[in-house]
Amino acid sequence: MLMKQLKSNKNLNNYETRFHNMVFIALFCLLGSNVSVLKSQDPIYSQFYNAHLQLNPALAGNTISPLIQLNYRNQWPALPNIYTTYSVSYDQFIRKLNSGLGFMVLTDNAGEGTLRSTGISGYYSYRIKFRGNTYIKGGMEVGYNNLSLDWSKLQFGDAIDPINGPISPGGTPYPSSESVPNTNSRNYLTVGAGVVIYNPQYYFGISLKNLNTPDISFVGNTATGQSANSNLPTRISLHGGTQIILKRGNNKVDPTFLSPNIMFLRQAGYNQLNVGAYLSIDKIQGGLWYRHSLFNGDALITSFGVKKDFFKISYSFDITMSQLTIRQGGSHEIGIILNFDHLYPKRQDYNDCFAIFR
Repeated sequence: MLMKQLKSNKNLNNYETRFHNMVFIALFCLLGSNVSVLKSQDPIYSQFYNAHLQLNPALAGNTISPLIQLNYRNQWPALPNIYTTYSVSYDQFIRKLNSGLGFMVLTDNAGEGTLRSTGISGYYSYRIKFRGNTYIKGGMEVGYNNLSLDWSKLQFGDAIDPINGPISPGGTPYPSSESVPNTNSRNYLTVGAGVVIYNPQYYFGISLKNLNTPDISFVGNTATGQSANSNLPTRISLHGGTQIILKRGNNKVDPTFLSPNIMFLRQAGYNQLNVGAYLSIDKIQGGLWYRHSLFNGDALITSFGVKKDFFKISYSFDITMSQLTIRQGGSHEIGIILNFDHLYPKRQDYNDCFAIFR
């Protein structure tokens, strides 16, 4: 999303100035009469391995049984409810079709409901054996989304007095010359695709989200009567990793493995690079990643989780390293996985390197 791009603004000198400028600039770009282009980004979890459908539709169907994932993210909690994201997903592999099927429902809330995005997406993948134990999976995603705007929560620069702020001494808000848009809700379709190649040693994938670049504008061009040019940009993702088995498991003990991973995202000039590793020792999991924007270091991501039978829960914390600093509260995530493989009479031997996603 747009406000996230302002994290690296070097002209903001203190906490209140950073916050207010972030809000005003973002809203100006969203609704200002002199701006015709809106840039927005799709949400992405730090625990991308616990939300793999959001990363690449080709990853749909990594388990024979149903796999359910629940995710929650709270970014910068020191600024109340500025960014919260929720999602729930289901996917599994269907042997008879040699295909993976899945769906996800996701809600992204910015500014205490000022800008809210809700969508449901369906996923399909197909697996082809390439050579030996190496496979290629291709996948696609189709989503239906709603973007809503609560105009009553917006603040504009011309309605803020330099001395008194947005409220006059008499207790009434200062008026703004901004025109209320004709609609505060937009429905749109998104289309995505991806490919992943994998074997027991490594995986590498590429995905493209929002291939159709849907129009998500609220404000039209008053001079022409046409919609502003504010399409949701295509997001490209490159990701890969390896899996190193440190100790074999059995029916009672899960294997011990180390999974180094790398993920790169680019959307509308916004870059994100995550590099790190995930360690699983029987029922205990943990990870450490470094996130970079290619221009400056953004955050150090730590995670810890436990697993019992079909249930796994993980918590992660983003330690902010940019000029926003830890005073913003960092970012908190909770990921829950329900993997029902244990209901099958025989332990599954997947012969791949996707244990991190299960």
